[in-house]
Amino acid sequence: MDPDRARGVILGLACGDALGRPVEFNSASEISAAHGRLDEMVGHGTWNQPAGTITDDTDQALCIARSLVERQAFDPADIAARFVAWYDSGPFDIGRMTMRSLSRLKHGDTWHEAGQHVWEQSREGQNAGNGSVMRCPPLAIPYASDWDHLTEVSRQSSQITHADPRCTEGCALLNLTVAGLLDDADTPLQEALEYVGSDAPAELVTALEPLVRDDAPATLETSGYVVHSLQTALHDGLRAETAEDAIVTAVNRGGDTDTIGAIAGAVAGARFGASQLPAQWVAALDEAAELESLAEELTTVG
Repeated sequence: MDPDRARGVILGLACGDALGRPVEFNSASEISAAHGRLDEMVGHGTWNQPAGTITDDTDQALCIARSLVERQAFDPADIAARFVAWYDSGPFDIGRMTMRSLSRLKHGDTWHEAGQHVWEQSREGQNAGNGSVMRCPPLAIPYASDWDHLTEVSRQSSQITHADPRCTEGCALLNLTVAGLLDDADTPLQEALEYVGSDAPAELVTALEPLVRDDAPATLETSGYVVHSLQTALHDGLRAETAEDAIVTAVNRGGDTDTIGAIAGAVAGARFGASQLPAQWVAALDEAAELESLAEELTTVG
């Protein structure tokens, strides 16, 4: 595996997250009015944090990556415990389903029960957020060549907080696509869809199949709904001509900018490598050194 592209997955995710953080929940027109085309790390804005600040997307990806490296295997109970410790630290940004699931973990649910219980108690429209797909790409690095195992661990990593099949299979499809990119697949998304097959919910397949055909949907939505986030982020991550353009395009669409930027960044990072990310973006990340180190160590896990 090309170590530059492994680092690209992790650093691309963090750069997309941090670039999108100050404009999260803004519309495309609001971003344009305030920044023109936002292509540099800026401070304040949504959550009122310094430039380059990461959010829950990268924080949880770090929990997964640290666990993989320290345990030298996928350990969902350990990852769940790290999520709870992060939750207890008082993060400024946390998704609703994630918060409810981590609260249940604190009160005795096991890692495979918490997300299931929250999902069963959530009505349609509030039960399939993007909170697990945004954090899952670190898994694609150690298991890039073992698609059976990568599919299983991707689903389980989602199950901790997001048990809806659109989320569990969304994580599998995203990670298989990233793994394909790391392995120089010609049609990574198509191969991922074929591998998951009928396990993927029809709504997810219907949203992603046009991307395989280079047939862009008329409208790319930017909500926190997992199907919207994956469709838009994969569109930008797979089609852009540079890693920078993938992330900038995704973020400037508005909406759930940090998460769609993070997913697009992980995909583009796998395509182009960390060396193709703007150096000033990476320099703005306080966590850059650890992210780079973890990415390299992830290649030796398993």
